[in-house]
Amino acid sequence: GEDTKPFTPEKTKEIVMSLQQPAVFCNMVGDWPALHWNAEYLSALLDGKTIQFRLGLKTMDLVPQFETRCNYVKATLEEFLAWSSGQHSYLSGPFSCYEYSKYWAYADYKYIYRIFEDKPEIFQDVRWSDFGFPGRNGKESTLWIGSEGANTPCHLDSYGCNLVLQVQGRKRWHLFPPGDTSFLYPTRIPYEESSIFSKVNVANPDLKRFPEFRNTTAHVVTLSPGQVLLVPRHWWHYVESIDPVTVCINSWIELDSDHEARVEEAITRILVCAIKSAENPSDGDGWLNPTEVEPTSHEVNLQYLNNAVSAYFRCLKASVSEQACSSSTGAEQRTSTSCKRKRREGGCEPEGCRLLTQELDFPTLKAEELQKIPFGPHLIQVLPQPEETSLMGAVGVEGRGLLCENEGGHFGELHCARKQSVTRNDCETPAHRRGPDGSPGTSQTALSTNDLLDCLVNPHVISLVASLLLERTRV
Repeated sequence: GEDTKPFTPEKTKEIVMSLQQPAVFCNMVGDWPALHWNAEYLSALLDGKTIQFRLGLKTMDLVPQFETRCNYVKATLEEFLAWSSGQHSYLSGPFSCYEYSKYWAYADYKYIYRIFEDKPEIFQDVRWSDFGFPGRNGKESTLWIGSEGANTPCHLDSYGCNLVLQVQGRKRWHLFPPGDTSFLYPTRIPYEESSIFSKVNVANPDLKRFPEFRNTTAHVVTLSPGQVLLVPRHWWHYVESIDPVTVCINSWIELDSDHEARVEEAITRILVCAIKSAENPSDGDGWLNPTEVEPTSHEVNLQYLNNAVSAYFRCLKASVSEQACSSSTGAEQRTSTSCKRKRREGGCEPEGCRLLTQELDFPTLKAEELQKIPFGPHLIQVLPQPEETSLMGAVGVEGRGLLCENEGGHFGELHCARKQSVTRNDCETPAHRRGPDGSPGTSQTALSTNDLLDCLVNPHVISLVASLLLERTRV
């Protein structure tokens, strides 16, 4: 019951909204019916309904397996379970072309309110009200079902922070702080609204092509059933399933600063769509992520920008007039998940919220503030690896695990990579474009449209453009 939980809803929300480092909540969801949502239970609940699975190769390439490089099938959860357990029945089904030893499958990003629209009563199985968000349940949540090896390429979410409940199996999360953005070689190709991808396969980094990745500080945590991970705003993450079948549920929490982020996303969309649409279609560059239905016109994108700017100033005006609403209101809660992707209609904003000035340096909590956070067996901070531990090779982003115990037993391992003190020179010639003697040389490949876009829509550049645009509008 709620009276046995380690934190009250009010205290939990205070932690979620203030903590700017990843942490794991334990012993908070023991009474949630959603803990019974294993794949077998969901299969029976869906009763033969098909969902789309993304399939990728288990081989570890130096290049991330973006969604544009994957295959897709529609199948039932029963067929997925037969395939993942090696049953012969899958040989004639939708997975027949994909040998389990070579492929993984991921039913990712499934909105619960869509796949269970005929069973709205199960929304109540997810109780984010225990985390201080009354009215938020499964309707504002997303479901992820994967086989061993299923993964999400390293990326950051433009909007909100993230709460993730692990239901079945274990997932390993590789997290990187916002300050590591330049070391992760951000790109908007493939393009989807609200996701900034890294060019680096963080599980098998190509340090010759991406040498600055050595400077990252990875926080790696293995999330077990019954635990809830907090992914703070703008933390990069790469996620992989490490058990035969995994199920998790997440919800994005709306933040006040999302209004400026939507202006930035609108600017990015205008630039990416305009420049990529101008290319010769015969080039065959699959630049649009499958989550985006089709490129939108310049007129539509410009309208989206104007809507985002208008929403920004409405919130600013509400703040000045002290009419802002709390981010815990039901109306605001219901906007966060639907706004995560593909919401350009301008109807996505909360009715009002106070505005926070964007901070480019992404500050973390001061030491004295961290001391107020009740870390312990019920809230485990995902810490960096001790400084004395060295980086272990090109793929060594994990060091010795720091084992943590809670009242329920073994928690899992907390890992990270050491941040080495390497001086960065933004004007330095990239390693893959140097001459054979190591000196700067002429690039063997002409600059591409994507090279140009990586510079134009770099998060720092877009942030500056948004600030200038908002200042112009203000005047």
